[in-house]
Amino acid sequence: MLPLRDHNPIRTTPVINYLLIAVNVLMFFWEVSLGPNIERALFNVAFIPARFWNRELIVFNVITIFVSMFLHGGLLHVGGNMLYLWIFGDNIEDRLGHFRYLVFYLACGFVATLSHAFVNPGSQVPSIGASGAIAGVLGAYLVLFPKARVTTLIPIFFFITVRELPAVFILGFWFVLQFFSGVGSLGAAQNTEAWRTSRTSAASSAE
Repeated sequence: MLPLRDHNPIRTTPVINYLLIAVNVLMFFWEVSLGPNIERALFNVAFIPARFWNRELIVFNVITIFVSMFLHGGLLHVGGNMLYLWIFGDNIEDRLGHFRYLVFYLACGFVATLSHAFVNPGSQVPSIGASGAIAGVLGAYLVLFPKARVTTLIPIFFFITVRELPAVFILGFWFVLQFFSGVGSLGAAQNTEAWRTSRTSAASSAE
């Protein structure tokens, strides 16, 4: 399912929402421009849970939390996140006001990243993406506008149809996708760390 627009008018111009989307897109272009150096760059600027527990790096770690909110792992990752932010973020900004919306967005991303650090304290895999912040925005939308309708593109095998669906259904679907994506990411992270450990052990044995 692909949401196209919600039927929930706004009274103000969502300048902060536009700005957040622009920064996310620009940061993604920066990632693409790195080419083969992207992995090294992400290890230098992204949030890594295992590094979080080093008290000497507390300021650096806080900075990387906010930087990581604007990094993404691929075109579908950034595209899907920005689509949902575009459709649903403007109403939250309209309700909260520009400054409070910015604080709310950043706070949601901050708490989500910290939660990841506590759940996976030894992970060496960079944590990137705006999903934590956007989850907070979508949760607020469900609370504030539970009866809103969303025009949605629905592909059914070789047929495509457009229907108006309740926001609670569309956003619930997003949260389910995020859950399974998170479970898959944990498995991938564990495999990556096991592979790195085996390489390190092999290198030590060779020496």
